[in-house]
Amino acid sequence: MDQKQNPQPEELTKEQAELLEKYDAESRFRTFKSKSIAIIVSLLAISLSVYHMYTSYFGTPVTLQHRSLHVAAILALVFLLYPPFKKSSRKTLPWYDFLFALMAFSTTIYIFIDYTGIVNRGGLPNNLDLLFGGILVVLVLEAARRVTGWGLPVLAILFFLYGLFGRELSGIFRHRGYTWDELVNFMYVTTEGIYGTAIGVSATYIFLFILFGAFLSKSGMGQFFNDMALAIAGQTRGGPAKVAVIASGFLGSINGAAVANVVTTGSFTIPLMKKIGYHRNFAGAVEAAASVGGQILPPIMGAAAFIMAEMLGIPYSQIALAALLPALLFYLGIIVQIHLRATKEGLRGISKENLPQVMAVLKERGHLLIPLFFLLYMLFFSGRTIIYSAFLTILVTIVVAMLRKTTRMSVKDIVDALESGARTAVGVAVACATVGIVVGVATMTGFGLKLANGIVTLGGDSLLLTLIFTMIACIVLGMGLPSIPTYIITATMAAPALISYGIEPLVAHLFVFYFGLFANITPPVALAAFAAAGISGGDQMRTGFVSMKLAIAGFIVPFMFVYNDSLLLINTTFAEGAAVTVTAILGVVMLGTAAEGYLFRSIHWVLRIVLFAGAILFMNPNMVQDIIGLGIILVVVLWQWRKSKNTPETAPGLSA
Repeated sequence: MDQKQNPQPEELTKEQAELLEKYDAESRFRTFKSKSIAIIVSLLAISLSVYHMYTSYFGTPVTLQHRSLHVAAILALVFLLYPPFKKSSRKTLPWYDFLFALMAFSTTIYIFIDYTGIVNRGGLPNNLDLLFGGILVVLVLEAARRVTGWGLPVLAILFFLYGLFGRELSGIFRHRGYTWDELVNFMYVTTEGIYGTAIGVSATYIFLFILFGAFLSKSGMGQFFNDMALAIAGQTRGGPAKVAVIASGFLGSINGAAVANVVTTGSFTIPLMKKIGYHRNFAGAVEAAASVGGQILPPIMGAAAFIMAEMLGIPYSQIALAALLPALLFYLGIIVQIHLRATKEGLRGISKENLPQVMAVLKERGHLLIPLFFLLYMLFFSGRTIIYSAFLTILVTIVVAMLRKTTRMSVKDIVDALESGARTAVGVAVACATVGIVVGVATMTGFGLKLANGIVTLGGDSLLLTLIFTMIACIVLGMGLPSIPTYIITATMAAPALISYGIEPLVAHLFVFYFGLFANITPPVALAAFAAAGISGGDQMRTGFVSMKLAIAGFIVPFMFVYNDSLLLINTTFAEGAAVTVTAILGVVMLGTAAEGYLFRSIHWVLRIVLFAGAILFMNPNMVQDIIGLGIILVVVLWQWRKSKNTPETAPGLSA
C-alpha cells in the first residue's frame, strides 16, 4: 500500500479535531492570536517537561515541594490553555485567567519559602496556610471543571461538604465532622490531600510515560502500528475490524486515552470497516471497545499499572504479569465476534495488492520497536527505578528514531514533543489533584471503609452479590471520568469491600479497575462509544450497547479471576498456568460465539444460553467443569455443523 494513502494517525484533520473536542474536554485548547502569549505558554509547557526529565535523573526536591510545583505548573497551564466556557474566545487570554495562573504559582512559592515553618507547625495552620490552601482548593476545582467537565469537581465538592457536615447525618456514614480550617490544612500542607498519592504518581510515572508517548507519536509509531496491523490482518475475513483491534490495543496501552485513541485510529479504521460491509454501529463499537481495552493491556496499561504498584506497594512486574492473560482474553473475545460477524455477513478482507507487506513495514519503521523492548528490559530486568527507566527510554526513542529518515526527529520535533507531552499530561494531572480532595476526605472521615461495609451489607453473605454491587458502584463512579482518577477513586471506595472477603488486594484492585474503565463504553455515559459513533455516523446508544457486547469477556473475566486467581497466574506452576490459559481461551471463544449467535449458521437462543453456561464453566478452572464444558462444545459444534449441511442458511442482511 502506498504510504501516502494511509494518513498519519497523529495528525488530526479539522473534522477529527472537532469531534475529539466534542467528546473529550481535555482537547479544547486555546489557539492564541498573540504570538507572544503562545510563546509564553509553549515555554511553560516545555519547561515543565524538562523539569520532570531533569528530576527523573538527578532526583526531586522534598516530596511536598515537588508535588506542589507540579500542581502549580499544571494549574497555570490550564488557565492559560482552557477557556472558562465553551463559547468563550479561544484566540485571546482574559486578564483573570492570567491572574489565576499567577495565583497557582503563588501556592507553591509559599511552600518553598516557608517549608520549614509548615513542617514545624505540624498541623496547626496559620492564616497564610489557610489563605493559600483555600486558593489552591478553589483553583483545583475550577481547573477540573474546565478540563474534565462538571462530573469530577461536583464529586469533589460533595465530598468536601460531607467532610464539613457529616456530623449531621445519621447511620453508618455519620462522622464527627471537620472544620473548614482542618479540611483546607489537610488538603494543602500534607501529602494525603491534593498532594497525595494520586498527584505523586502524576508528578513521577504518569508525566514521564505521557512524555514517552509524545516522543513515540512524533517518531511515527502510530503509523507503524496501523501499517503492521494492516499487513498482518488486513487480508483476513473482516480484516479492517481486526486491524482496528490490533492497532488500537497497542496504542491504547501506551497513551491510555480511550477517546483520543478512537478519534485518531478510528478515523482510519472505521471507514475501512464500513467499506467492506460492517454496519456503522458495529464498526464504531469495534473501535470503541478496542481503544478502551488498551488500558488493561501490559506493558504500560495507560500508566495505571504504575499507580497500582504505588498503591499496593508491590513490584510493577507482578501487576503486568497478572494483567496479561485477562487482557489477551478480552481482545480474543472481540476478535471472535468480529470474525463470526464477518462470516455471517459474508464479508471479506482488503485485497492483497492494497496492503503493505510485513517486511516492508518492518524495514521502514520496525526499529521503532527498539524503545519498547528497551523499556521492557529496564522495567523487568535492569533493577533500576521506573522513573529512571522512563527517562532513559525517552532518550533511546530519540536516538533510535534517527536511524531512518522517515522517523527522524528534528530539533523542532523534539521541542514539539516536549510541549505536547506537557499539554497531554494536564488533563490527567488536574484529575489526580481533584481526586486528592475526594480521597483526602475519604481518609479523614473513613468514608471508604464505610462504603465498603455498606456494599458488604447489601451483598449479605454472598460474594457474588457483593461483586455485582461493587461492579455497579465502579461503573457509576467511572462515568465521564478519565480512567486513572476513576481507578484511584474505585480503589479507595470499592476495593476494600472485596478485600474484606479475604480476596487478595491485587485481585480486588484489578476487578475495580476493569469496571471503572468500562464505564467508557457503558451507556448512558459512554464517551468512547459516542466518539466512535460520531465517526461512523451510527446511533450513539446502539453503538454503546454493541460495544458492551463486544467487550463481554471484559465483563465476565474479572468475576472469574476473583473466584480463581490462577487466571492472573498468581501462585501457579507452569503446568497450572498452561492449563488455565487453554481452558480460559476455550471459554472466551464459547462466550464470543454465544454473544454473536453464529457458528456455521445462526444459533438457536436455547443453544446460546447453553454455550454461555459452558463458557462460564470453562473460565473457572476445575476438572469436572472442564469436561462438561468440552462436552457442550462438541455437542454444539456437531449440531451446528449438521444443521448447516442439511439446511443451508440464506445469508442475512447487515445488522448492528
